Order: sequence, then structure tokens, then C-alpha cells
Amino acid sequence: MEINVRSATEADLSALLTLYGELNPDDAPLPQASADAIWAVISRQEGRTILVADAGGTVAGTADCLVMPNLTRGGRAILFVENVVVAGTFQRRGIGRHLMESAVRLGESADCYKVQLLAAEDEYVHTFYEACGFQALAQGFRRYIPQEPSR
Repeated sequence: MEINVRSATEADLSALLTLYGELNPDDAPLPQASADAIWAVISRQEGRTILVADAGGTVAGTADCLVMPNLTRGGRAILFVENVVVAGTFQRRGIGRHLMESAVRLGESADCYKVQLLAAEDEYVHTFYEACGFQALAQGFRRYIPQEPSR
């Protein structure tokens, strides 16, 4: 199976929403109009690349990458990776590895000094990222912001 990692386009939006449904099955699906509006913002955002892994004409995985300019480390940027998901029917076929290698190349091409991501508390996921050359070097912290009721 040939795997081609490329930047997502608007035509990939439906496939991305399906993948994100696998990543966060408790999330309610976005209405199409909301998804279209958010995609329009993402597609114009400087330094933002949503990678998709195309496996034989099917979008089988994705990783959302953001290059953040930085005033430390000699002005070298940081690449943040978020929302990494491979469709259940395509797991364990090298797609995740191809996505992460592409994310690192994206960081290299933007002269980033590091690629950073957070991973769920899952031994399999941690083993995967370590096999891709990542190291668990810091403790992450999060503070979720509650959603305000609709007005």
C-alpha cells in the first residue's frame, strides 16, 4: 500500500471530520456550516498545516501542525503537533510513522528547534512516539476552559 502524506485541502474536510470522530468519539459532530467556517480560518492561518496520509486514495490519518515563531533559541520556531489520528482500519500499517516523519520534516523546513506534542496516558501511544524518535522529557499541564452556554 502506497502512503502519500500531503497538506490537506478543503476537499479533505469530510474525511478529516470522520477521523476526528474516531479521535474524540464523545464529541458531537460539527454542523457542516461551522466546519466550513473553521476550515476557512485554518486554511488562511500562517504556519498552519494539516497533514493527511492518503493510502490508496483514502484519507487514512492526519496530524495538525502549527509553526510558532519564537524569540528564544536564536529565533528558531517551535512546531506543535495536535490531533494525530489514524483510522482504526488503517492502524499498524506505518501511516502514523509517515505522518510523524512528515511533521518533523515540516519542522526542519521551518527551521524549528523542536517538535512538541502531548500524548494521552496510553502506553501504546507512548511507545509509538518513542519509536518515532520522540522523548518524554517534560511534564505537561492543561487547564480546560469550560464552554459558555449558547446565547
